[in-house]
Amino acid sequence: MKFDIITIFPEIFDSYFSESIIKRAQGAGFVDINIINLRDYTTDSHKTVDDTPYGGGAGMIMKVEPIYRAVGSIISNFLRRGGPISNEFSNSNSKISKPDNVCIILFSAKGKRYTQQDAVRLSKYENIIMICGRYEGVDERVIEHIADEEISIGDFVLTGGEIPAMVVVDSITRLIPGVLGNSESIVAESHSEEQYLEYPQYTKPEYFSGWKVPEVLLSGNHKKISVWREDSSKSVK
Repeated sequence: MKFDIITIFPEIFDSYFSESIIKRAQGAGFVDINIINLRDYTTDSHKTVDDTPYGGGAGMIMKVEPIYRAVGSIISNFLRRGGPISNEFSNSNSKISKPDNVCIILFSAKGKRYTQQDAVRLSKYENIIMICGRYEGVDERVIEHIADEEISIGDFVLTGGEIPAMVVVDSITRLIPGVLGNSESIVAESHSEEQYLEYPQYTKPEYFSGWKVPEVLLSGNHKKISVWREDSSKSVK
């Protein structure tokens, strides 16, 4: 799977994607993470990616043109056309042309709440393009004509879409067969089913500071352990 992340702060991703499971997944060829600097797709000498909102208001809005060009270039590379799609805008209300196995996501505080079920669904795509919003928002034409989905990772506001992009990449990557050492790790974990929370887990030592591991887990009786785990799992309220 390939992730293309469009951002104005490309170095933000260096540390997280260079460690642990994500690093190993890239090294093994399970995922390809490509960070795109949106400023490379501007046409003015100042590399402008934002402007004042029509109608007035606080802050700046990210422009549609460089986002359109960046997404078009990614899609062209995906199709191996050898060049970007046309940068001329259509007067129609249709979406940008792209293959069915490519999904374009815009991160926004007003987007749909991201869930584990979304991670499973998105893991079926071959290429996911992510647009990291900044400032006071993104020109609505990006949502109307370019992005397939507008996603939020929670009911709060962040300074940009870079952290949500890391969240989505992480949550999808771990679902790809072969990425995790033990495939059973994703079978009975929290949110593997809607409203399901995993049972409590313990490890050595058996005693610590007066705190003891439940007796049933030390019994060796797998049937009783299974029942305890089922009873101890929780539903999201």
